[in-house]
Amino acid sequence: MSLTLRDVVSLLDQRYPPHLAEDWDAVGLTCGDPDASVRRVLFAVDPVPAVVDEAMVEQADLVVTHHPLFLRGVHSVAATDHKGRIVHELISHGIALYSAHTNADNARPGVSDALADALGLVDCRPLDPRPGEPATGTGRVGKLVRPMTLAAFGAEVAGALPATAHGIRVAGDGERVVRTVAVCGGAGDSLLDAAAAAADVYVTSDLRHHRVQDHVLGGGCALVDVAHFAGEWPWLPVAAAALAADAAQLGSRLEVRVSTIVTDPWTSHRGSQP
Repeated sequence: MSLTLRDVVSLLDQRYPPHLAEDWDAVGLTCGDPDASVRRVLFAVDPVPAVVDEAMVEQADLVVTHHPLFLRGVHSVAATDHKGRIVHELISHGIALYSAHTNADNARPGVSDALADALGLVDCRPLDPRPGEPATGTGRVGKLVRPMTLAAFGAEVAGALPATAHGIRVAGDGERVVRTVAVCGGAGDSLLDAAAAAADVYVTSDLRHHRVQDHVLGGGCALVDVAHFAGEWPWLPVAAAALAADAAQLGSRLEVRVSTIVTDPWTSHRGSQP
C-alpha cells in the first residue's frame, strides 16, 4: 500500500496535533499535492537551501522541518528572495514541505522529550503544562540517574548534542551539584522563572545577557545555553522513526532520512576563556 501526501500529513498531525501550536505559529503543509505519492521523507530542523539540495539528492518526496518556512503572511512567493526560491525549487522537483513547530514542542513525546532523553533524564514532566491538557506543554523537568557537578553536566551536554560553532555556555558555580534538570528545545528564556522553581539547572537556547545576569544574581538555577539547532536536532530521529512505525501500522513502508547538515547560522567561534 502506497501512501499519499494526505496520508502522511494525517499521521504527522496525529503525532503533533495542530491545535497544540501557539496562536502566532504557522504549522502544517507549506507546499505539495495532497494526492501525490510519498515514498521518501527527509527530516531537518530548518527549511534552508542546503536542506532542499539534500532532499533532491535523496530523491525525497517530502521534507519535514521543525521550523516553518513562513511565519507571517506573504503576498508573493516569487523567486526574488531565498524563501521564494526555496518554494520554487521544491515545487519544480515535486517535493512537499511540512513543518511541526510549537505543536511538536507541546506534544508528548515532542521536541523537549527528545532533548531530555538525549541528556539521560528520567521521570520527566512538562515544565509549563498546557491549561486543560497537563500531560502536554512546553519544556520538561526530569532527574539525572546520578547527581553530578555542573561542570561535569556541562561536559555531558556538549557530548550529547550535535557539535556547533556556538558550543555550549554555562552560567553558575561549576562545583554545584546537579540533580534535577529543566530543558526546553529552542528559545526558552520565557521559562526562566519556572525552571528556577523546579530544577538545579536549565538547558535551553538563545539566552540573553541581561536576563541571564539578573537570573543568576537573583539566586536562580544554573543555566546551560546551547545552540538553537543543537537543542532541537535530537527530535528528528525520534520523529522519523515514529513516522516510519506509523506507516508500517498501515501496511506501508516509508523510507525516512534525517539530515545531518548543521543549519545553525553561526559558522565559527573565536576567543579565549576568561
